[in-house]
Amino acid sequence: MIKSLHKLLVAKREPDFRALVEFFDALGLTRGESWEGRRSQGVKFDVREAGVEIGIGEGFPDADLVIETDSADITYEIAKKRGVKIAADIADTDWGARLFTLEMPAGAGRLAIFSYKRDWRAANTREGKLDATGLHFAIVVGRFNAFITERLLAGAEDALRRLGAEAKNITVVRVPGSFEIPAAARTLAESGKYNAILCLGCLIRGETAHYEVIANEVTRGIGQSAQETGVPHAFGVLTCDTLEQAIDRAGLKAGNKGYEAALAAVEMAELQAAGSRLQAPGGAAHSESKRHASNRKAKTKKASGRHPRRK
Repeated sequence: MIKSLHKLLVAKREPDFRALVEFFDALGLTRGESWEGRRSQGVKFDVREAGVEIGIGEGFPDADLVIETDSADITYEIAKKRGVKIAADIADTDWGARLFTLEMPAGAGRLAIFSYKRDWRAANTREGKLDATGLHFAIVVGRFNAFITERLLAGAEDALRRLGAEAKNITVVRVPGSFEIPAAARTLAESGKYNAILCLGCLIRGETAHYEVIANEVTRGIGQSAQETGVPHAFGVLTCDTLEQAIDRAGLKAGNKGYEAALAAVEMAELQAAGSRLQAPGGAAHSESKRHASNRKAKTKKASGRHPRRK
C-alpha cells in the first residue's frame, strides 16, 4: 500500500538547501517531518492533497512542480514582497484559473501556482449557512459561575438575533450547574421542537479531582445526546484553570465562546434543515430527529420489557 508521494529536490550545497526551505516556507506550505543525520538532512512540506497528474494536449503550465492555492493573487503578492524570482506574471488561463510561475532556488526548476476563479468542486460540497431565519433554538445555561455564564448567554442570544432568529424562537433553560446541562439538553432535543441546542456553562479547576470528573461527564453527556437524538448540540461549556481565563473567554480578549457556540449551532441547524428538506419534502426541519427519538424510545421499552399502559 502506497503511503505518501513527494517531489524530491536534492540540493548540492548547504546554502541551496536553506534557500529551498526558506522558499517553500515563504509560500506558506506546512512543515512536516524533518531529519538531520550523519549523511543527510531534510525537510518535508505537506499539503492537503497530492498526486501525480498526467495529461495530453495544450494549456498545461511550463513547470516542474504545480501548486494550487486558495488565491493565486495573494500568493503572487507574497512572492513579490519576498523577492522571489517570477518567471511568468499572473494571468488568466483559458481553463478558468489564475496562474503564475516562479523560478525555484538552486536551479530546482519552475513552480507554477494557480487558483480557480470559480470553485468547480462546490457542486460536491455541502455546508450550512449562517442564517437562523425560521429556525428554533434552545439554550441550556448553568447558573453556577453565573458571573461568566450570563455573559456567555448574552453573547449567544446576540449572535442568534444577528443571524435572523426571532426572540420567540429562542428558549432559555437554566439549570443548577454544568453537570445538569446534558440531561436538560437531551430532554429538549427529544421534544422535537428545536433545530439545535446550545449548551453553556463554566467549570474552573479547583484543588481536587472534582473538575476533571465533571468536565469529562459533561462533555460525554452532551456529545451522546447529540449523537443519539440527531439534533445538533453546540458546546459552549468553558473548562478553565483560572477565573481570569474564564473572563477572557466570556467577552474579553479571547472573544465570547457563547457567541461562537451560537454560530456553530446555526450552521449545523441550517445544514440539517437543508438535508431534511431534500430527503423529506414538506416535512419540518426537525422531523427526522423526532423520528429517531421515537424509535429509540421504542427500542428501550422493548429491551427492558416495559410496555405503555393500556387505555
